[in-house]
Order: sequence, then C-alpha cells, then structure tokens
Amino acid sequence: MHAPVLVLNDSLKRESGTKVHHNNIQASKAVADIIRTTLGPRSMLKMLLDAGGGIVVTNDGNAILRELDVAHPAAKSMIELSRTQDEEVGDGTTSVIVLAGEMLHVAEAFIEKSYHPTVICRAYIKALEDSIAVLDKIAMTIDVNDRATVLGLVKSCIGTKFTSQFGDLIADLAIDATTTIGVDLGQGLREVDIKKYIKVEKVPGGQLEDSKVLTGVMFNKDVVAPGKMKRKIVNPRIILLDCPLEYKKGENQTNAELVREEDWEVLLKLEEEYIENICVQILKFKPDLVITEKGLSDLACHYFSKAGVSAIRRLRKTDNNRIAKACGAVIVNRPDELQESDIGTGAGLFEVKKIGDDFFAFIVDCKEPKACTVLLRGPSKDLLNEVERNLQDAMSVARNIIKNPKLVPGGGATELTVSATLKQNSATIEGIEKWPYEAAAIAFEAIPRTLAQNCGVNVIRTMTALQGKHANGENAWTGIDGNSGAIADMKESKIWDAYNVKAQTFKTAIEAACMLLRIDDIVSGIKKKQAPGAGPSKPTIETEGDADNEQILPD
Repeated sequence: MHAPVLVLNDSLKRESGTKVHHNNIQASKAVADIIRTTLGPRSMLKMLLDAGGGIVVTNDGNAILRELDVAHPAAKSMIELSRTQDEEVGDGTTSVIVLAGEMLHVAEAFIEKSYHPTVICRAYIKALEDSIAVLDKIAMTIDVNDRATVLGLVKSCIGTKFTSQFGDLIADLAIDATTTIGVDLGQGLREVDIKKYIKVEKVPGGQLEDSKVLTGVMFNKDVVAPGKMKRKIVNPRIILLDCPLEYKKGENQTNAELVREEDWEVLLKLEEEYIENICVQILKFKPDLVITEKGLSDLACHYFSKAGVSAIRRLRKTDNNRIAKACGAVIVNRPDELQESDIGTGAGLFEVKKIGDDFFAFIVDCKEPKACTVLLRGPSKDLLNEVERNLQDAMSVARNIIKNPKLVPGGGATELTVSATLKQNSATIEGIEKWPYEAAAIAFEAIPRTLAQNCGVNVIRTMTALQGKHANGENAWTGIDGNSGAIADMKESKIWDAYNVKAQTFKTAIEAACMLLRIDDIVSGIKKKQAPGAGPSKPTIETEGDADNEQILPD
C-alpha cells in the first residue's frame, strides 16, 4: 500500500517543479511580449504613466520596463536584465529581453518532456560559446578616427529610436561629446566616463536643431551680486573652492557670555578680519572668477566685487568636478593652501546668459576640455526627456566603439548567421543535448522575425528566404532592412551593430534563461498579516499535496 503513495508523491513533486517552470516561462514571455513591438526602426511607441503621475512616451526597452510594476519574481528578474544591459553597454535593451523570452519559450517543450533543466542549460551554454565564436569570425574592425564610419554606426544603432527622424543631429552630438572627454590610458586604451564628465542640460524652448555640445561646461547659476560683478570675462583665471567663505558657526549651540560692551565689537571685528584674511589670500592670485561649493557671506562678496572678481556660490560637487576637468583647475579645500598651479586658465570665456526664465553660467572655449555639457533645446519636456534617453544610448554606442572598434551586421543578419552555424554544428553533438542545442539555434531567429513583424511584411516568406540565403553560408551580411522590410545586404545599407552590444546581448539573455530554468521552487518569505485581536497562529505543516491543492490519494 505504501509504495504507490511514494510513487504518487514523486510524480506530484515533479509536477510541482514543472508547474513552477511553466509559470516562470509564462511570466518571462509576458514581459518579452510587452516590448516586442518596440524592436526596430518601424517600432511602436509606448505611453506610460509613471509613479509621479507624469507621462513617459518612449520606445526604449529599459525606460519602459523601468516603469513596470510586476509581482512575479521571474518577471522582475527579466526586467533586471534590461537594466544590466543598459548599464553595461547602453544599447540592445529590447533585444536582450526578446531573446531571453524566446530561449525560455523553446525550452518549455523539453521541460514538458521531462528533460532535466541542467541538460538544457548545458546545451545553451555550449550554444553561447559557439555563437560568440561566430561573432568573432564575422566581426569587422574599423578605424576609430574615421568620423564618417563611426557616425554611420551610431546612426544605425539609434536608427530604431524616436529621434532617428532628425537625421545626424543626435549621432553628431554623441560623437562630439564622447571624443571630447576620452582620456588615453596608454597601450591603445581609452577611458570614456559618460556618467561623470558629460552633463546633459535640458532647456525647454527653441528648436531641436539648436542643441549643441559645448567646448566646456554650463550650469544653472548666476553670479552672487549681479549688479556689481561682471557677467562676461574673456580668458578668466578660475579658482575652485570646497570651503565656505563665511565665518564658521559653532557645530552645536554655542553660548558666549560677554561682560563688557567693547568685547562685542572685538568679536565682530574678529569675524570680519577672518573673512578679510581669506579674501586677501584668494585675491593674491588675481583671479577673475571664484566658485565655491559652500556659502559666501555678504562681506566676502563685497571684497570680491571691489576687486572686480565675479563669484558663484553653492555649486554642486559634480558640476565643480566638471569645471575642474574643463579648465584645468584644481579644487582647493583651504584658501591658505592655494598655489598658482591650482588656478584654471584653460577656459576662453566665462559668460552668464539668460535662457527662458533662468540664468545659466557658461565656461566655454576651453583649450583641451576633459568634460563637457550637451545643451538640448526642444519644444516640450516629454520630447526632451526622450531625446536625452536616445542621446545616452548614442553616447554609449560611441563609447563602445572607442573601447572596442569592431562591428557586426545589424538587421537580424548576425542572429541568422549564428542560427545557421549552430544548426550545422548540432549534427556533431552527441547525446541528449543535441535537441536543446538545436532549439537554441532556432531561438536566435526571434530577433529577425520580430523585425519582420514590426515592418508589417509577410513574416513566413521573408524568414524562409533569409534562412535559405544563410543556410548556404553565401553572405553573412544578408538581413532585413528595418524601414522597408526588404531583404538587403547590411554592408551596402550601412546597418551595423557594435560587437560589444551583440556579445553582451547573447551572454545576458542565455545566462538569464539558464538561471530561470534552474529554478524549481518559489518560496515566499513574506508573512501574511494577521487579523487584529487574533492570537499567535499555529504553524501549519503543508504536504506536497496541499501545495498544488491536490489530494495525494484519490478518494
């Protein structure tokens, strides 16, 4: 009597595992389906309501998924993929989700046939290694200094974005900004830190064509005393400080008891002398512009304006770092430690301009700026936000090319080549792993298939023609022209992708699919809320049967 119960238990347990796999795969496919329509140049836009009640109009995969509020842990994990992709390479956020979703979709059939997930994962990892080898084979190295080629690449990478309708504008801005801040590390390596040294300043108003990359920086500040201080200085000597130019206040409540009235005057005099002393130390170096991150008292303001020096106070730390990089100054913590070498003389012009209702300070025409500001103009805030998102992607692509100057074909050609090669390789694989390996090869076709769907062409006919062309291995660069849906040579159409982006997409998607396949149980660690007044509940011990609401023994 006991034996069959054990057998039943065993089969139930397996079903519980299969059920979890099925739920995970469904959740991942749901996430992939949300952004599937945003892949390619003819993609749809999504309108999202964000937490603050504002709207976001975008077709950037990461921006869409960031706003989603999902409860299923597998779906959360998928959304995380897109963020990883965005931080690593800045592009391919949609492709990675579509590919991961497809990898899980083709695995479902094997799970139902009682394949062990580890076998499927082993085949997937083998497929990943082979696909990266194919990428290395078809990649094409380019010259980073050839601006036309880099421009073509950045344009084709952001051709799927909303701003592609504005021509070369965004691509030009991205290349100018990234080449400005590139730092040579020697041995042919270049460091490009987009987050730290490129600031995107969005100012509503004007036309999008007025957007430009400044040879220096700008920030939303005016001089301390507008009437007395100069708002335009040519070739300024700039001092950057990280200390307050006002009398130090006590850390906590400070009481000073004065017996004589003269002592009060002595105290005031001490304060004034302290500030005067600091100002004298600064003015000794004959600066034209003093910028501090902290406060600046009225008295210090008076001394500076008397000496014809402009001053700006309470600047952000990040802005101060960018100014230092742009004009060659060093941020000083104590005025008495100032040296001639700390003064920035690299800027050609300091000017305060009024744009719209706000005053902006410009430090431009720098000799060799290692930081810059991209000024974006446009009719509305929503449009500017979308332009900024696209610009970030474009700058990431430009950075990837500077770091690793290799190209692979776009338009689904890479995925088709990888798919065809893996199908051929599957004949050499022995044992049970052969089938999941072949399924992984078919999953790669999801990208060109989705591109064809979004173009509105006959998907089956297009895909069959493409598979035929790639099966002979005649031309690895044959793919889909995303605008017309026609089959074209990607080299002639100038539709390219950065090698880094493709390699990262494949790695992230396959490794994430393997991780989700290895999950066979989801245990909630969240406690259920008790009804008020109820005593401590007794722990209930669930059997496997209860877990699936099925009885272990039939009635």
